[in-house]
Amino acid sequence: MAYTMTPTPAGPVGSQYCVCKVELSICGQNLLDRDVTSKSDPFCVLFMEVNGKWVELDRTETAVNNLNPAFAKKFVIDYHFEEVQKLKFALFDQDKSSTQLYEHDFLGEFSCTLGTIVSSKKITRTLLLGNGKPAGKGMITIAAQELSDNRVITLSMAGRKLDKKDLFGKSDPFLEFHKPGDDGKWMLVHRTEVIKYTLDPVWKPFTVPLVSLCDGDMEKLIKVVCYDYDSDGGHDFIGEFQTSVARLCEAQDASPLELECINPKKQKKKKNYKNSGIIIVKSCKITRDFSFLDYILGGCQLMFTVGIDFTASNGNPQEPSSLHYINPLGTNEYLSAIWAVGQIIQDYDSDKMFPALGFGAQLPPDWKVSHEFAINFNPRNPFCSGVEGIVQAYSACLPHIRFYGPTNFSPIINHVARFAAQATQQETASQYFILLIITDGVISDMDETRHAVVQASKLPMSIIIVGVGNADFAAMEFLDGDSRVLHSYTGEEAVRDIVQFVPFRNFRNVPKETLAKAVLAELPQQVVQYFKHQNLPPINSEPA
Repeated sequence: MAYTMTPTPAGPVGSQYCVCKVELSICGQNLLDRDVTSKSDPFCVLFMEVNGKWVELDRTETAVNNLNPAFAKKFVIDYHFEEVQKLKFALFDQDKSSTQLYEHDFLGEFSCTLGTIVSSKKITRTLLLGNGKPAGKGMITIAAQELSDNRVITLSMAGRKLDKKDLFGKSDPFLEFHKPGDDGKWMLVHRTEVIKYTLDPVWKPFTVPLVSLCDGDMEKLIKVVCYDYDSDGGHDFIGEFQTSVARLCEAQDASPLELECINPKKQKKKKNYKNSGIIIVKSCKITRDFSFLDYILGGCQLMFTVGIDFTASNGNPQEPSSLHYINPLGTNEYLSAIWAVGQIIQDYDSDKMFPALGFGAQLPPDWKVSHEFAINFNPRNPFCSGVEGIVQAYSACLPHIRFYGPTNFSPIINHVARFAAQATQQETASQYFILLIITDGVISDMDETRHAVVQASKLPMSIIIVGVGNADFAAMEFLDGDSRVLHSYTGEEAVRDIVQFVPFRNFRNVPKETLAKAVLAELPQQVVQYFKHQNLPPINSEPA
């Protein structure tokens, strides 16, 4: 997605950013005993870092006389994949009824990101005192669970011998599904398409979230109403019935469920009234519509690789005009992009070892041009430890290479694609690869790059391109398939849009978090889209 700075209208959840609610369960083990005559009475306080300050979000109940508490009160937090959400869990021994924390004895604390917790699903860590030393043998265990009902219901409906409502022809029937609202009135949930000129309609199968249809309660009564469509909006009532999802689920492909469609007015007037037709439930299936967080909690690892442009157009790194010049603050646009993306992705990779590759430079000792080299000069082990390791390797390699050209993307894309292809052999949703390419401009091997992207679109892989400097980035916009489907030079279409392009210049004067949000906005849906396309549920997922 080519990111523009214009605000987008608020869409449904998941339309732009991955936002959902996570429930955190807290247990303590071997807590410090601060009470003389009895054991500590611990409670846990959750803080989140907001603009560099810790802000209290919530507290658990107090567990009386208990050094190994399992708190019943859960913490519920909005999860934003594209943000670093720093949390602190602090435990106190309640001494007074005061709400002021300084009135209570401190038992230790633990800080981490929400990403760290959800990527592990459950973590146990040492509690620390204010001086950074362990709080005795005290430990804290935090378990995460997504708070959403991701079940969806797919219904296939038909009708038979419905009442004829039109003078000169048959009816034009459609169905409406309603559930009881909080105010006691029926609330419309779904409307089928209209089937013209028939008393025996067959509607297209449709899928709705189970929460929408019955609030997730399969025993709750729902109402199905059948109308004859009129173009003036005065649709004629044919009949209705009430049922439940549990009852609808009795329908199987081999044995459909038949329900009488009743018109109460006709029923009162006519003694021999039977019904106004039959509504047939041909099939009813409940499945899970898995979210990005389902895959992460299921153990999917995000495998992060960086590709850095060392072509001559960047300028001599010794000179302040160069895009690779490291300023007195120790940064440049390349480093800013690595930090913005890396600090978020690293929470989702258990070993935090990331390959960092360069392209477009001449390398010692023979000064041959390479379009795919390890920036730590160790081709057998191009891995750097964490984002800090990438930054160190980048700074260390600058004096030892000669910037050259051309700007070829395809070797690095194909490099990561080879690993992504290997991962598909596991046939599980266990790994997804992310390639961050940082470049100053025009691609020299556009045909090969287009072909590489089209092939990579079939793999568990996404490509993020950050354009630095002030060059013309029209070619990057072309690779980003937001406005049209990308084609290879052979004419083959990309299966899905996997490229996200962002020009760094749009983010020079905004908080650094804004770049991360823009760059990572589409990644959750790309991950989900790939695994759904492959019919791969999250590892350890429960049946619907």
